[in-house]
Amino acid sequence: MEQGKDFFITVQRFTERVLTVRKAKLRIKKEKQKAKNPILDWIEAFLWAAGMVLLINQYLFQAYQIPSGSMIDTLLIGDRIFVNKLVYGPELLPGFGKLPSPFKPQRNQVIIFENPSYISRGPAFDVLQRVLYMLTLSLVDIDRDENGSPKAHFLIKRAVGMSGDTLTMKQGEMYFLFPGETRVVSEREYLKSNNAEHPINRLMDVSTYPALQAAGRMAAFSDLGLAVPQYLQDQIKNAANMSYPDYLEHERSRISVLQAANPQDRRYTMLSTRFRLGWYVPEGRIFPMGDNRDNSRDGRYFGPVRLSRVLGQGAIKYWPLSRFGLIK
Repeated sequence: MEQGKDFFITVQRFTERVLTVRKAKLRIKKEKQKAKNPILDWIEAFLWAAGMVLLINQYLFQAYQIPSGSMIDTLLIGDRIFVNKLVYGPELLPGFGKLPSPFKPQRNQVIIFENPSYISRGPAFDVLQRVLYMLTLSLVDIDRDENGSPKAHFLIKRAVGMSGDTLTMKQGEMYFLFPGETRVVSEREYLKSNNAEHPINRLMDVSTYPALQAAGRMAAFSDLGLAVPQYLQDQIKNAANMSYPDYLEHERSRISVLQAANPQDRRYTMLSTRFRLGWYVPEGRIFPMGDNRDNSRDGRYFGPVRLSRVLGQGAIKYWPLSRFGLIK
């Protein structure tokens, strides 16, 4: 009985000491809070919150706003999305280095990457712009052109071509020659056979391509200083009604005439060969394209993109609420 009584007394004393120490610590903490300057307290809370936002945006999920219609109907202008930056290995610091990841972009995934055509103002400005962009959840973007429009530092497209693929286009439609294969497969055929859900949006009517091709040949005659044949002038009439012409097809037609007129000029020969053979995707690169094929500046203009430049995968549309959902 005495041993049991001593045990409970010991427990009681220990509990009292713990509670006394805890109460003293709380009292000291309250006194420190009373003595702290309210402005400094507010700044401290702001910096802590800003630090958490930066950590989440830099290494986990970052907010982006869709600036153009290149991904219609998958993503609309003004959509706000979260990008999964962890999946492919986040950057150590904004614009510097990347952590390793066992995952690589897969065909048909929506990815965000650095625009190969972007002209930087310098690393200090890039870091400042990206920090402000992350802190404000894409509301503030100081990287603007002379017209006040946001510059396309990052692009959001779909991973269409993978390493080893050869891609060609005919009248705005993409065709694949996969590694080790001899048969060319249309993109629509491939998507149908693999039950892919994302749309390919076309703005051009296929019936207008003869007029567009005639416009390209007519431009070549003008470049050569030659009179434009009447039949081309007749065919080009329908080209004036095109809101979103296929500029690659126009250029293909123009170069074909220039190359035929100047077979000794290597520039035209190389350009004509590129249009005929298409794009080969080397190892360690990916070929991105917009779902809105006739209104997208993508890999068809700047070529395959290095995997090291891919920053993340489109995850969720969060605003407007009516469009909330996963990005597919």
